[in-house]
Amino acid sequence: MTTTVSVRLSKDMMKDLEEFLKEEKLDRSSGLRKLLIEAIEEWKKRRALEKLARGEVSFSKAAEMAGMDVWSFAVLVKESGISWVKEGIREDLEAL
Repeated sequence: MTTTVSVRLSKDMMKDLEEFLKEEKLDRSSGLRKLLIEAIEEWKKRRALEKLARGEVSFSKAAEMAGMDVWSFAVLVKESGISWVKEGIREDLEAL
C-alpha cells in the first residue's frame, strides 16, 4: 500500500532536487523516494549509534535498529569512533 505525501520546498531546495533528478536520470517521484529511503537509512544508523553510545541499547539491539547485521554494524561503530563498552567491562576484557 502506498500513500501520497505533499511537501513544500524552497526555491533553492527545488533547484537542488532538479539537479539531483537530472544527474540520476529519475522522475520526481522516484527521485524523492530514493532520497527519502537514503535519508531514513542514515537516520536509523545515526540514532542507533547515539543510543549505543549513551548505553541505552545493547550492541545487537543497536544493529537491529540500524537495519544492519552485527558485523556490518561493528564496522560502522569502528568508523564512527564511538566508545560503547563500559570502562569496567573493558578492563575485564583486557585482563582476559
